[in-house]
Amino acid sequence: MKSLRLTRRSAEMLLAAVITARATSYLFSKLILKGMGMFNLLGVRFSLAFALLVLLFFPRLRSAGRKTVAAGAVMGGMYFLVVAAELSGLKRMSSGNASFLVNTAIVIVPLLQALISRRLPGGKVILSTLLCMSGVAVLTLGGSVGFGAGECFCLLAALLYASTIVVTDRLSHSGIDTLAAGVIQVGVIGAVSLLMSFLTETPRLPSGTGEWFGILMLAVVCSCFGFTLQPVAQSGTTAERAGMFCALNPIVASALGVLFLHEPFTVKTVTGGLLILFGILLSELPERGIRRVHAAPVKSVD
Repeated sequence: MKSLRLTRRSAEMLLAAVITARATSYLFSKLILKGMGMFNLLGVRFSLAFALLVLLFFPRLRSAGRKTVAAGAVMGGMYFLVVAAELSGLKRMSSGNASFLVNTAIVIVPLLQALISRRLPGGKVILSTLLCMSGVAVLTLGGSVGFGAGECFCLLAALLYASTIVVTDRLSHSGIDTLAAGVIQVGVIGAVSLLMSFLTETPRLPSGTGEWFGILMLAVVCSCFGFTLQPVAQSGTTAERAGMFCALNPIVASALGVLFLHEPFTVKTVTGGLLILFGILLSELPERGIRRVHAAPVKSVD
C-alpha cells in the first residue's frame, strides 16, 4: 500500500499539530512519574497506544512490506532512546526547562545535515547555534559551573532526537508506507520499554483515576497521534524544517508547567528561552536575508 502523500503546507500543519500534542507529554509524565517507574510508564503508554492503532489500521499493517517494517523498527528503537533520556531528565528538573533543552535538537539537525553532506554550516547556522547554546547556559548553569544529571540527560535526548529526525527524514522519503511504519514504531517503543521495566523495575498497571487519565492521554494524544503521524508529516517536508517545528514544544510545555504544575516562570527562564527561540528563528532566515540585515546601505541624509 502506498504511503500518504501530502503537500508541503499540509505536511507542516500536521507536523505542527504533532509537536504540539507531544508537548503535553511533559505535563502528564511529570505527574505519573511520582508513583510509577520510567520504563513502566513508557511500556504501558506505548503498548496501549499500539493496541489501539492495530485495531484501527490492521489491514494496512498486514500489507506492510519488509522495508516498511524494518524502517518502523529502526525509528522505534531510536525513539525509545530519546524518550528514555527525556524522562530521565524530566524526573530531575522542571518540565519547561527539560523541554527547552531537549528541543535544542532544532540547531543540531542542520549541523548533522552539514556533517552528512560534508559541507561546513553557513554563518547563520553557527550564529543560531551560539544563541541557542547561550540560552541553554542561562537555563542550566545557575550559581555553579557544570551541568546536573537532569540537564545532561536532556541534552543527550536532544542529540538523539536530532539524529532520529534526520534518520526519519531519510526513511520517510524512501518509498515506505509511512503510516504503517509509524504504527510499528510505536509498538517497538512499547515492547522495548516493557522489557526494560521487567528487567529493572517492578512493573504494575496504573492505579487510581489520575494515573489512568494521564496514561490514556499519553497513549491517545501523545503516542497514537503525536508519534504515529510524525513519519507521515516528515514525508512532505525536509529534516531542517521538521527540526524548526520543535520550537513549539518548549513553548507549550512551559505554559502547561506554569499553569498546572506551578513551576516558576522567572527572568532566567524567560531570558534563556528567548535566546533559544531567537536562535531558532534565525536558523530559518535565508542567507540572503542575513546578509541584507548586516549589509543594509545607509541612506544619505542630504
